[in-house]
Amino acid sequence: MERRMFTRDISWLSFNYRVLMEAKDESLPLFERIKFLSIYSSNLEEFYRVRVSEHRQALMDKNLTSEQQESALCTLKHIDQEVKRQLKEFDSFFENDILKELARHRIYLYNDCNVESFHKDFISTFFKEEVFPFLEPMIILKNQVHNFLRDNRLYMAIKVVPKNGATVFKDNEPLYFVIKVPYSKVPRFVELPSHNGYYYLMFLEDIIEANLNNIFPGFNVEKAYTVRVSRDADFLIDFETTQNLVEEIRRHVRKRKIGVANRFVYDNEMPQDFLNYLCDSYGISNERCIAEGRHLHLEDLIKMPNPVGATLTERLPEPLRVKEFDNSGSIFKVIKKKDMLLQLPYQSFEYLLRFLNEAAFDPGVEEIKLTQYRVAENSAVINRLISASQNGKKVTVFVELKARFDEENNFDTSERMKKAGIRIIYSLPKLKVHAKMILVLRKTDSGNLDKCYACLSTGNFNEKTAKIYSDMVLLTNRNELINEMDSLFNMLENGVKQYDFKHLLVSQFNMVDEIKNLVDFEINQKKQGKKARIILKMNGLQDSELINLLYDASEAGVGIDLIVRGICCLVPNQPYSKNIKITRIVDSFLEHSRIWYFYAGGEEKVFMTSADWMKRNISRRIETAFPVWSKDAKDSIINALMIQLSDNVKACWIDENLHNIYKKSNSYNKPTRAQRMIYETLKQSE
Repeated sequence: MERRMFTRDISWLSFNYRVLMEAKDESLPLFERIKFLSIYSSNLEEFYRVRVSEHRQALMDKNLTSEQQESALCTLKHIDQEVKRQLKEFDSFFENDILKELARHRIYLYNDCNVESFHKDFISTFFKEEVFPFLEPMIILKNQVHNFLRDNRLYMAIKVVPKNGATVFKDNEPLYFVIKVPYSKVPRFVELPSHNGYYYLMFLEDIIEANLNNIFPGFNVEKAYTVRVSRDADFLIDFETTQNLVEEIRRHVRKRKIGVANRFVYDNEMPQDFLNYLCDSYGISNERCIAEGRHLHLEDLIKMPNPVGATLTERLPEPLRVKEFDNSGSIFKVIKKKDMLLQLPYQSFEYLLRFLNEAAFDPGVEEIKLTQYRVAENSAVINRLISASQNGKKVTVFVELKARFDEENNFDTSERMKKAGIRIIYSLPKLKVHAKMILVLRKTDSGNLDKCYACLSTGNFNEKTAKIYSDMVLLTNRNELINEMDSLFNMLENGVKQYDFKHLLVSQFNMVDEIKNLVDFEINQKKQGKKARIILKMNGLQDSELINLLYDASEAGVGIDLIVRGICCLVPNQPYSKNIKITRIVDSFLEHSRIWYFYAGGEEKVFMTSADWMKRNISRRIETAFPVWSKDAKDSIINALMIQLSDNVKACWIDENLHNIYKKSNSYNKPTRAQRMIYETLKQSE
């Protein structure tokens, strides 16, 4: 039987639909549900800017075969169908459920430009004083050079007709204009005066529409509709000919703003002749047009004011303290006694900052090495590194400039570190460095490593995302790991291409071979009639070689549980995958940690890793996976995995049709919400 795999991007749309499902969860506070609508919209925008762009590029790539181009075209058609279905559901839910739910809580969000009489004067005054100065109507004329529709901006397209007696225009023909909605200058949601105990909000574009006659005196305004363009944000760099990688990346980032339009979104009430005029004028093909509801760019929903307060929001638990660290004046002393596991955001990120702070001021520390993939703006992590450099430590930071959409921030942060004397190593030409490592080095007189400390993580060293992403961080001073981390950093610095890693698993070196060995061991155990079990937690599963490896294990009878948040190309419930179950969890925190568990004949091997099982992670990145040897840390990780597998509140099965099937729909067990239970378990262990 031929083995199936889901198409990557259709699988991703299944994940994003799960986000929409979370917005529909009536057990959540209202503004938490609105937050998930915002996340859904933001996810979809990035999907078009990157993934859809890649498929459209394939259609124009003369180096691809006709079969490859046909595959890209087929995928685009499938994407178009599924996105239209989801957006229709999104718009209906927003208008028929969210607006009504807001009203039930005495919050009235105007859904058009028609307002109650008691608000008309306010809207008129607000428009004249706060909005009108920032408006620049631009005429659209066919066959002429006209204004450029910027990426990821909201515009109003307006059709006007000269009033009787206006002789400047021929035959009273209609004219078309666009106006960029100035939500960088004025809030997208404007709070109006409350009335009779109700709070009132209004979209900025509706305020503009209510005052269009003030913008176009001498014209009758027929109608206005919102539109937006998503532009190609993906770019390829020819590393063979590039002389200056940094400047080449910066040049491509600047060009991203004027990339090819791959999605033109418009108000579904717009007449066809109006749409045709816009498409002809801006050179947009019909297949790139997507109709949505009246209000577009709903990523901004997360900015909607909440006049009622905390009762409509979800209160997240405060990060827990770790008694071993709090009872000691030195993070290093604690780590020297035993490996320490931090589970973020359940436990405080502050301990990682203390780790760096101690490295910065400890007179015995000579050198600090760190990888940075996505760095927070005004980063506390970077501030600690700058302090270390100013205190005479040698600090080396490997900065990945190719981290999509963070290129400019990473570059600016790098320049700041350079000025503080930190050695910056930029991207490798053909590989992204995605590993998450910090190494604090002490050296003896003989030059050997001594009393060194390391931090390995499943996520970025970013104090902002650490509040909302679930990740795990291992703090250790085990020489077996430290020696190999030091070798890996030296390879990144000096371009060495060969090294025999024995404990650290590194993509491009030993990672895939070791995964095969671990899975093959489980297969052989099962064939001998012994217990075999695999649990894999990751954000994405796509690599066909590794998926086939799991199919092999399933056919051998190995029980496999996958906890996959996003893309999952493995198809469950098939003869070759009947022993594989796929769980997807979407909840308050973004599930981000990557964990591998193998029963290993009772030894129970556990690895933490930066790597998903995506083709890009395995083939085009430097990733690390590292064994967890500490019994306490290993038990805590296994317990967290078991709790997640028992979730029947926020967990879904992924079925053979890419449907998200709530576990709670067929569960008779006590409700288990994994993220809350993990927090409570850690709290009880304090």
